[in-house]
Amino acid sequence: MRLKQKLTYNKENGKALLATNFYNFETLSAVLTAAKQSESEIILQLSESSIKYMGLKVAKSLAKAAIEQFGVKAWLHLDHGQDVTLVKQCIDVGFDSVMIDASEKPFGENVKISHDIVKYAESFDINVEAELGYISKLGQDQKMIYTQPDEAKEFVESTGVNALAIAVGSAHGFYKEAPKLQIDLIEQINKVTPAALVLHGSSGIPDEQLQAAIQQGITKINLATEIKNIFMKSLQHEFKNTDNIDLREVFPKATAQAIDLVSAKLRVINFN
Repeated sequence: MRLKQKLTYNKENGKALLATNFYNFETLSAVLTAAKQSESEIILQLSESSIKYMGLKVAKSLAKAAIEQFGVKAWLHLDHGQDVTLVKQCIDVGFDSVMIDASEKPFGENVKISHDIVKYAESFDINVEAELGYISKLGQDQKMIYTQPDEAKEFVESTGVNALAIAVGSAHGFYKEAPKLQIDLIEQINKVTPAALVLHGSSGIPDEQLQAAIQQGITKINLATEIKNIFMKSLQHEFKNTDNIDLREVFPKATAQAIDLVSAKLRVINFN
């Protein structure tokens, strides 16, 4: 099943997919191990910075080969694509889904850029995600400017995007104060648009809020910061307690911590 069909199914049935970023083989294998152990489908995400770090060909090939090796149903998605050229390259090389993120531009410009990517992707029959509203990125002020239902409706109708990341109280990175998702707003947006709704910045959001968000229309939940954090914190701990230079023996301990994290998140998301 193509990802856009799966997200439509989720929207109709009150379910969601976990979408996890990976940064190297260890974090990739952690995500796929957790998915395999729980018999879950999952979305693998690459950011522009991760693609720059690994190279597009290597990053894409690594993900596709690992999916086959682990025997997991998974899709490959470009997360927060702001470089239009790179977004098109990801479409060309066979990504299952791309996000065009022009959310920091004026509404009309966001519409135009997003619509152009939708048209470019038409013949590839892949999922296209965009973002509307202010979801603070790492280092930005975690102010809350929510996506409005009427704007979401207009945006989806004007662009034709399959999925829409909405600003409903989440933020990228760790929270400076306890997050509170606007569950009623999610429900209102879900009623006025056919697009699959996406929640960015799930790291640190209480489990019960995530489950309520899914029940009201969130179909894709992104997880990134917590994966980086637990992997690196585990490595830092190991390095303080060993002089072992064999990364093949040290890294698996950090990978195990990431597996536990993703497994727990999958249990929360697959609650129904």
